[in-house]
Amino acid sequence: MTLKLGETFQYEQVVDSICELNWRDLTSEELTDVATIYYYFSIQFRENLQIARDLHPDDEKLIELEAGECDTANLSPWPGVAHAEERLDHDEFIRRSLELLPIDSSRRPAVDEIGRVYLANIRQMDLAIRARSIASYEDRGLERVFNAILTSTQWHGATLKAFEHFLVQHIKFDLDPNLGHGALARHLAPNDDVLPLWAEFKRILVKAVPGLLA
Repeated sequence: MTLKLGETFQYEQVVDSICELNWRDLTSEELTDVATIYYYFSIQFRENLQIARDLHPDDEKLIELEAGECDTANLSPWPGVAHAEERLDHDEFIRRSLELLPIDSSRRPAVDEIGRVYLANIRQMDLAIRARSIASYEDRGLERVFNAILTSTQWHGATLKAFEHFLVQHIKFDLDPNLGHGALARHLAPNDDVLPLWAEFKRILVKAVPGLLA
């Protein structure tokens, strides 16, 4: 797909719409549901990165990106989640963070079901498109979403403190325009083939947290 000067891809408009959601007014409980949804997103992110690596086994940039996202100590240490220098996948960091929640959380089963259906939908998508989605995520897409989430004010409790740490560190990973994670994925050149992945992400966010539409 060739864009005319000044045009943007439709998936970028979905990114804009996610950033414009009502992040600032979320309660701690709603923000916890966002963290739970992001856990499922992070699983598909890791799977998509692994698909990209399988499709491009000799790609040195993707090898470096995988090292920064999987089996890495760049989020360690964090209290109750990861000890000093512990290496783990980033979705595992989120999973452990969610384990710090009270066991009797009544909202969790419904949000988990939304996440499981989301993963099933993503896993039916074309592998090459899933691989290209990594560039749309890493080259400013998720950085913008993370900055929007961080406008929330109710970062209370161990789980949300860990999630906040995750978001802040990931923004740092993407900051360098030449050496950051975005630069390592940019050559995958996403187009509007990745629109359904972003649309699914927005869909599950607002389904799990209706307050985002307030």
